[in-house]
Amino acid sequence: MTTIKKLIDVLELTVFNFTEDAKIDSFYIGDLLSWVMGKADTHNCWLTVMNNINVCAVASLTESSCVILCEGVQPDESLKQKAIQQNLCLLGCRLPLFEAAKSITENILNAC
Repeated sequence: MTTIKKLIDVLELTVFNFTEDAKIDSFYIGDLLSWVMGKADTHNCWLTVMNNINVCAVASLTESSCVILCEGVQPDESLKQKAIQQNLCLLGCRLPLFEAAKSITENILNAC
């Protein structure tokens, strides 16, 4: 288990919306929203390149602790506003998905 703040520090994430320092129990990587809805766990950190308003709906349904937009993807304005409205922690990462997952594994999961 880790926290959002630790993740922000370790991966040097950009903060688009920060709500609270919630716990993260697991991680999920995926871009097919229907697949993420059925597979992601509660209190997960979801890594994706999707940057539209539907990300908020899926994050809410899965009760994700936060969403990280990887590969330098910027949220569109509707996603930013919806994240603020729904208190969704929305972060950005310059790393590709694989490299972000590798960094999480090496610096967070293996450190526990």
